[in-house]
Amino acid sequence: MYLHLGGDVAVKTDDIIGIFDMDNTTVSAKTRSFLRKAQKNGEISDVTDDLPKSFIVTEVSGKNQVYISSLAARTLLKRARSENII
Repeated sequence: MYLHLGGDVAVKTDDIIGIFDMDNTTVSAKTRSFLRKAQKNGEISDVTDDLPKSFIVTEVSGKNQVYISSLAARTLLKRARSENII
């Protein structure tokens, strides 16, 4: 199954490590450090030009990819649950 993250981006649900709320998680210095390292390594993809509300961490073939989405983490989780993905 696939989960639509916004824009023209959908990811395989088996590749998703986590879906995180941007406001709640970026308070932590560790999360900010993780996102800075991901940016430096070219692992961040913005799926929208709107205000970011969540980020989704995936792993494909041992490589991390972080998607920044304007969709709320709660919305993404509801989509996944309605499709019986998680």
